[in-house]
Amino acid sequence: MSFGGFNENQNSAPMADINVTPMVDVMLVLLVIFIITAPMFTHALKLDLPTAQSAPAPEKPETITLGIDAAGKLYWNDQPVSEEEMDSRLAAAAGKKPQPELQLRADKSTRYQTIAEVMSAAQSAGLTKLGFVTDPKAGSKTHAKAN
Repeated sequence: MSFGGFNENQNSAPMADINVTPMVDVMLVLLVIFIITAPMFTHALKLDLPTAQSAPAPEKPETITLGIDAAGKLYWNDQPVSEEEMDSRLAAAAGKKPQPELQLRADKSTRYQTIAEVMSAAQSAGLTKLGFVTDPKAGSKTHAKAN
């Protein structure tokens, strides 16, 4: 026997043989599982799918940045403009297809009246997409140091 016998006179040397029977049993079980499940992976349905054509994705409209500093001066894409020139540019932008998005950047000390006048001029020109650009608050409450 490989584990020793009933004879007490033998040397009790360590067993040098590897018992591969459990490993062969596991491998045979895995082989049977793969043989059974392999046909399920190759099974496919034959479908006659309909065809459809979609319209091309709409192009992204341009973005116009309109800045207002604390003194009320206007900047069209970082270029200074007068109020009359801004009105003509707003009208030209409203006629474009697709209509551009107007992003309004105003200094925090700009008078609200100036901002309202610019918004009214944009609406009168026919622009419908208007957004406000802000900076994230530097000293947010979540980062404040507790005493």
